[in-house]
Amino acid sequence: MRKLKNEELQRMDPEAFKVSKKMPWVIVLDNIRSMHNVGATFRTADAFRIEKIILTGITAQPPHREIQKSALGATESVTWEYLSKPMMALEQLLSEGYQIIGIEQADQSLPLDAFQPDPNKKYAFFFGNEVFGVTDEVIANVDACYEIPQFGTKHSLNISVSVGVVIWDMFQKIGRPLL
Repeated sequence: MRKLKNEELQRMDPEAFKVSKKMPWVIVLDNIRSMHNVGATFRTADAFRIEKIILTGITAQPPHREIQKSALGATESVTWEYLSKPMMALEQLLSEGYQIIGIEQADQSLPLDAFQPDPNKKYAFFFGNEVFGVTDEVIANVDACYEIPQFGTKHSLNISVSVGVVIWDMFQKIGRPLL
């Protein structure tokens, strides 16, 4: 066995990525403090051909050196926009027909493994601030709320890890439709 060289991976270039079919999923970063988490989310969105990222509130925006450090160029391929308030993102996405999913530990949240996505629906996933979580007003208006089951002593996962877990879970359940 040997590791593959980058040129053997046959990845598309950013121009081909921009016109390729995307998963009808939007990742919303609700007041994320860490620029490394923002950059890592861009890389995950690129890896799984996510339609768009919406950055809200205090979430930093590209171009920024700290975002680029973990995004490794994904800010050039993934479509993104900035909205000043998380509720603006929620209202826009609702008007565009997205199912709004909060990823949060809430009184009525269900474990992520209980989520059975419909491959014919569009989904927007809200991921919250590293300390305060998803904005309360957003949680009060989501269609559903899911949490990633955890069994250790900590109360949460890193935001970029949570994004990766949720998006991979979606791909597993939908059946990797882009391949």
